[in-house]
Amino acid sequence: MPDTSPDADEPLHGGYTRFELELEFVQSLANPYYMNYLASQKLLQDSSFIAYLKYLQYFLKPEYTRYLSYPGPTLKALELLQQERFRQDILSPETVGKLAEGGVLASVSRN
Repeated sequence: MPDTSPDADEPLHGGYTRFELELEFVQSLANPYYMNYLASQKLLQDSSFIAYLKYLQYFLKPEYTRYLSYPGPTLKALELLQQERFRQDILSPETVGKLAEGGVLASVSRN
């Protein structure tokens, strides 16, 4: 189980540990509009950024998944972002709209 409390040897970034920042970032990927923003900034074409997305797949492990507020959409987004085709498609307003609508429908059907 990851320890989210600051370690005396671990540097803080704006008062947060690296794990806390990565957790916040990976959860933001569940927002299709944010993924579209990343694509519009050409980050999804940057090999270093793509490598970072691959690195973040550690959140698939149960000991890390437990920290996600919405593991289903978060992990699905992380999975989709591994695919070059999706990284191109997320620029399309239609793709973003379908993902956003799917998320709304999923949240409504749970209630």
